[in-house]
Amino acid sequence: MLRLSRQPGGQPEIFHSLQGEGATIGVATVFLRLSLCNLSCSWCDTKYTWDWENYDYKKEVMALDTEQVREKILSYECPHLVVTGGEPLLQQTELAPLISGLKQQGFYCEVETNGTIAPMPEMERDIDQWNVSPKLSTSDNRLERRLVPDTLESFSRIPNAYFKFVIVEPQDIEEVCGLAEKYRIPPQRIILLPEGRNPEVLQSRSGWVSEACVKHGFRFSTRLHILLWGDQRGR
Repeated sequence: MLRLSRQPGGQPEIFHSLQGEGATIGVATVFLRLSLCNLSCSWCDTKYTWDWENYDYKKEVMALDTEQVREKILSYECPHLVVTGGEPLLQQTELAPLISGLKQQGFYCEVETNGTIAPMPEMERDIDQWNVSPKLSTSDNRLERRLVPDTLESFSRIPNAYFKFVIVEPQDIEEVCGLAEKYRIPPQRIILLPEGRNPEVLQSRSGWVSEACVKHGFRFSTRLHILLWGDQRGR
């Protein structure tokens, strides 16, 4: 069984939209949002997947078997899947057979992960793109929780892993540069993403974040879904 986020109407949070950020921004995509996370970022926009002090687990989480999840994904007739969360790799044992089956049907599969949990061999084999988002100090997670050196080193050796950093303050850029040097991450695989849950905040940060990308040779990504639909679940 997989534990999924439940949308306000009671349906599992499996939806068809556009990839809003990262290396495949703008691509038509089916999203599968899993619940549970091992971190607690202060600026997280999906706290309903893990913050049980402020959200009701029974209302926000539902369990489905992999066949039910597969049928819902296939119903959209879109062979591009993004597994997000929460932290999907907390459930990778249950997730791996689903991904394997979808790959046999021609799917391109991405996983969004915070980079603290190493993927199983089956997952590393089948995932087409890893969107690894190590958390910086401005996420308010303790250092020993948010950065796991051995895991980051393993992801840095996976050629189809992109490193996506959420940027809040200019000091975050220096922190990214330090991590890039320490873990030998090529600049073309680093994506800077301004934090923001509304277009105004995104716009206010996009200028200096994009300038940093030019300076250091990183990629820049906005949050397309925020620009198009605002902070709306299921989009």
